[in-house]
Amino acid sequence: MISLLILIIIPNLTHQRKHAQSVHTTAMSSVVQAQVDAYTSQHPTIKSVGFAELTREGYLTRKQVNQAKDEGLKITNNEVTE
Repeated sequence: MISLLILIIIPNLTHQRKHAQSVHTTAMSSVVQAQVDAYTSQHPTIKSVGFAELTREGYLTRKQVNQAKDEGLKITNNEVTE
């Protein structure tokens, strides 16, 4: 009986973890994109922005940048991509 419960619970936990990670990645992507948009709005002459500029100017913390990079987020042509 216990092994049957384990066989039912483990896949469900794995699914829930993947779903939670997906939700977090989407949220982080939204945060980074909002900061890219804010930066480009305040600096209209700047053609391209990256994590370095966003951190240096205080738009993102280093912790946020590290999380974004760990989740595979990139900034290309002022658009956040996975």
